[in-house]
Amino acid sequence: MSKLKDYLDFIKIEHTLFALPFAYSGAFLASNGWFGFRIFFLILTAFTGLRIAAMSLNRIIDREIDALNPRTAGRHIPSGKISVKEGYAIAAVGFAIYFLSAYLINYTALILSPIPAITAWIYPYLKRFTCLSHFVLGLNLAFAPLGGWIAITDSMDFFAAGFIPLMIGIALIFWVAGFDIIYALQDIEFDRKMGLHSLGAHFGVGFAKKVSATSHLIFFLILAYVFIFRITGDLLFYGMLLTGMILFFEHYIVKNRYDEKRVQLAFFYSNALVSSIFLASIILNIFIRF
Repeated sequence: MSKLKDYLDFIKIEHTLFALPFAYSGAFLASNGWFGFRIFFLILTAFTGLRIAAMSLNRIIDREIDALNPRTAGRHIPSGKISVKEGYAIAAVGFAIYFLSAYLINYTALILSPIPAITAWIYPYLKRFTCLSHFVLGLNLAFAPLGGWIAITDSMDFFAAGFIPLMIGIALIFWVAGFDIIYALQDIEFDRKMGLHSLGAHFGVGFAKKVSATSHLIFFLILAYVFIFRITGDLLFYGMLLTGMILFFEHYIVKNRYDEKRVQLAFFYSNALVSSIFLASIILNIFIRF
């Protein structure tokens, strides 16, 4: 049981909450209603599998850096709780679940499935070269609404959908980048020492916070446009108000301090709430009309 607990903690299965609501949102928007338990389950397994593989690769690729960082030295591979071979085995299982799910969903999902897998593999290396790594992490999540849409339509014809799933995906790039920039502030001195690339390490805390806030503003404005002018519905409007309040709270609590407790509150709990509100707003708007 202790080993299973280590495996679950290693892959951070709870972080799937970031991606799943947006994937399901794409599916609900494409179907404009309930799409059946089969696709519901396959979306769950596809995104959970990809999340498991992505997190495993991230931990494996960063193991030497993590071992030198006091904040991350206790992670599973540097501390010896999980071996590198075990990490690769977990990643392989995740990819197997992901690709099998894509195969069972439809042809378009299968053909496009390598793209998110490749970006998930590339992302951990990027902070060694560029600050744009924050936005590439966002790209990884941006595939979620597109994947949910494709799971229903078996098509990439986003033009027929008024580019709604594509616009949501672009918005997510800025949402994820915004909170990843704040998350990276915990390691700002370590990043500078090791020559790693983050906005905070390169340009200072003040600049990083401004870019983070601007990114979240862009996210909010794109979604507001989609909700108000493309999809429409009173419940979507209220959902956007709640989302705006949560984003404001995220930046308020790290305004003067960005210790681990505050960053975790902004990073995990607040953002899980944002994605849940996003999905709930779309579902309620479909099934309940004022």
